[in-house]
Amino acid sequence: MANNAGYDVVVDVDDDDGDLGHTDLADLEFHQSNYNADQASGKIPSNQNRGFFNSGSGSGTARSEPTGKRYLWSLDFYAQFFDVDTNEVMKRCWAALWPKAMFLDVLEDRPDLYGPFWITTTVVLILFLTSTLSHYFARMKDEPYSYDFGLLSGAAGLMYGYTAFIPVALWGVLKWYGSESAKLLECLCLYGYANLIWVPVAIASASPITILNWVFVGIGFGVSALFLLRNLYPVVSATDAKTAKILLIVVVVLHAALALTVKILFFQHGSPVKKT
Repeated sequence: MANNAGYDVVVDVDDDDGDLGHTDLADLEFHQSNYNADQASGKIPSNQNRGFFNSGSGSGTARSEPTGKRYLWSLDFYAQFFDVDTNEVMKRCWAALWPKAMFLDVLEDRPDLYGPFWITTTVVLILFLTSTLSHYFARMKDEPYSYDFGLLSGAAGLMYGYTAFIPVALWGVLKWYGSESAKLLECLCLYGYANLIWVPVAIASASPITILNWVFVGIGFGVSALFLLRNLYPVVSATDAKTAKILLIVVVVLHAALALTVKILFFQHGSPVKKT
């Protein structure tokens, strides 16, 4: 009977005896089964198509999520950190500039590296362009101007280094002191979106008016520092009070050093550093 695929076996049992052991083999009948048709139409899910992510969904439709492991040396491992759309990135950018809610709540446990990478890259390019204009306006009228492409490498080293190493170091210190809520990707995302304020600051600082440049840099420092402190405080406060206070002070000091470096290196007219 096992070779008759696609058929159901119907057994007629004698009502009087009620004993399957005395059933007449002549009463066995074969009826056409709809099992194969139902399986092809998706009404009955096939066990071969079931994976870790789609088993037990009950909808009969297979999902396309990968079931394999993501290894550190594979592109799939890094692609998951860039899985955001434009609307989501714009929402996070607006939350960084106008922080009505906690930024970590806006992330919804889905931090990304796409926004931080392109924001930092944009800051690097804007710093180079605006500092070039600033130097051009500050030169003597009778002096020929020559472009300094070392500003581009300096901006890249400063912004990429600060955005990458400071969050990693902060996360490592928090883990050392036993903070369970500290997450590396969230720290990187937080510092990356905090760089967004430097785009309008760098554009405004192309002005040859020195006092305005200091005001714009001060505003950029204040907005970004408050953004960092507001979102880092719940994570840092998981440590003891003294350690949390020291860490917050270090965060502010390092951020102030970044703002001062941006002003001195890229908008040099009226600053302590002069080109020889």
